[in-house]
Amino acid sequence: MKYQFEQFELDTEKLELTADGAPVHVEPQVLALIELLVSNSDRAVSKNEINERVWGGRVVTDAAVNSRIRSARQALNDSGNEQRLIRTVRNHGFRFVGTAHTPDVASTVSLVTPSTPQNLPDAEASSRKPAIAVLPLQLLSLDTRYEPLADAIAHEVIADLSRLRWLHVISRASTFKMRGREGELDQVAQLLGVDYVLTGALALFGEQANISIELTDSRSHAVVWADSMQSSLAELIELRIQLASRIANAIEQRIQNQEAETHQTIATENLDAWMSYFRGVRHVNRFNAHDNDIASYLFERAIALDPQFSQAYAGLSFAHFQNAFVGHGGDRKASQAAALATAERAFELDQLDPVANLMVGRAKYLNGQWEQAEPWFDRCSTLNPNAALAYYNKAMVHTMSGECEDIPALTERALSLSPIDPLQYAFLAVRAMGHLAEGEYEAATHWSEQAANAPLAHHLIDLISAACNYKAGNLSQAEFRGGRARERNPQFTAQDFFRSFPTQDPRLQAVLNEAFDALNIEK
Repeated sequence: MKYQFEQFELDTEKLELTADGAPVHVEPQVLALIELLVSNSDRAVSKNEINERVWGGRVVTDAAVNSRIRSARQALNDSGNEQRLIRTVRNHGFRFVGTAHTPDVASTVSLVTPSTPQNLPDAEASSRKPAIAVLPLQLLSLDTRYEPLADAIAHEVIADLSRLRWLHVISRASTFKMRGREGELDQVAQLLGVDYVLTGALALFGEQANISIELTDSRSHAVVWADSMQSSLAELIELRIQLASRIANAIEQRIQNQEAETHQTIATENLDAWMSYFRGVRHVNRFNAHDNDIASYLFERAIALDPQFSQAYAGLSFAHFQNAFVGHGGDRKASQAAALATAERAFELDQLDPVANLMVGRAKYLNGQWEQAEPWFDRCSTLNPNAALAYYNKAMVHTMSGECEDIPALTERALSLSPIDPLQYAFLAVRAMGHLAEGEYEAATHWSEQAANAPLAHHLIDLISAACNYKAGNLSQAEFRGGRARERNPQFTAQDFFRSFPTQDPRLQAVLNEAFDALNIEK
C-alpha cells in the first residue's frame, strides 16, 4: 500500500518513506507509527492502540511514545509546535491531519459480484491454508500419573483449533508420534508439512501446576506467541477445557496476524487467495472507512482467485456490514443487501463454517430481523464454542429487544474467550448499553469509558459513552465524548445512530434521546 501526502510517499510494502523521491531514514518503530496514523487519518489513535500496534501490546511509558512521536514529526518536517501533519488530541492520543492519497488501490470495486483483478497467480498456488501441529505437552515431573492430563490439554487444543475452517490442523495421531522431538522443530515441521508448531510443558511443584506454551513459525523460526499459566493442580484438572479454549483463541488471532505480517512485503498484485484474505482480515478489523475499502478489495481479489472461498465471502460480508453499521458513506441499503448476499454465499459454500453462520446472523440483525438473527449466533457458538463474536452479537440483539438480564454474562463470556479481540470496545459498549437501559448509570459509565478508551473505538462508541456520562451526571465528560464523536464524523446524526442500533426498548430509546438532545447531537 502506498500513501502520498505533501512531498512524501509512504510505501508499506517496501517499508519505505521517501520525500521528493529520496529515502527518509527512520527507525522501524517510527515507520510503523507513521503508517498507523496515516492509515487511520479519519480518527484519533489512542496511546493504548499505539502500544498494541507498535510495541506488540507491551506496555511502555508515555515518554517512549512521545519520543517516537517526536521522531515521526521530525521525519515529516513537522514539530510539536506546528503540528501540521501529526496533531496531539488532548487526553486521547494523536491524529494524522494531512491529506493522504492511495494511488495503488482500486477505489471502486463491485461489492456483490467480484470483479477479476489482473495479474493473478495460478489458482493452484492460491489454495493452501496455513497448517499447524500441536505437539503433546512435556510433563516436567517424576509423577507419570499426570501424563494423561498433559496429553488431554494438547488434545483439547487440537479439537478447538479444528473448528477453524481457515486453518489446517494436523491430527493427534500424527503429532503425538513426535513426542520427545520438541528440540527438532525444523524436522518436525518438515515431516508434518506445517507452518506453525505449538509446543509446551506441564510442570508440577507439589500441588501447584505451571503450563508454558510457545507457538513457533517454522518458516522464520520466530516465536509468534508465548504464555504461561499457573493454578493449583486441582483447578487445572477442573479447568483444562477452559484453558485449552484460551490457548486456541490466542493462537487464532496470532496466526492471522502472523500470516498478514509474513506476506506484507509482497506486492498486492502478487498475493494469492489466502494471502489476500489474511491481509484483508487485518484491514477490516481496523474499523475505519479507508481500511474497510482496502479490505473489500482484498477479499474480492481472494474470491476472484478462488470462487469457492467461503471465508473470503464471509470477510466481504463483514466489510459491507461495517459500511452500513458505522456509516462509512455510500448507499446504506445497498451495503445491507450486499452484506446479506455475501454472507449467504459463504454459508452456501461451507455450512459448517462458524464465521459464515455468524455473518448471516449479523446481516439479518442489520436488516432488523432480530428473531431470525439470534439462531444464527447460536449455531455459530455450537459449531465453535470459543467464538467470542457469537456471544457478543447475541448480547447486542438482547440489548436492542430490551432483554437485558443476561447481557453481563454474554459479554463476560465474550471477553474471557477473546481478551485482546480487536472488537473488544464493542463488547464493552454493549455491556454499557444494557446497564443504561436498566437505569444503572454508574455501571453504564464504567463500561462505556472502558469501551471509548479501548483501541480502535470509533465515533459510535463515543456517543454511547456520552449518553452514559450524561445520565450519570458527568456533564463535562459527556460534552467531551460528544465533541469527539462530532470531530470524528461531523455528518453523523442521532438518526444515523438509531439506524445502527435500532432499539425497540423504550427505556433505552428514551435515555439516549434525552442525552443526545442535551448534548446537541443533530437529529
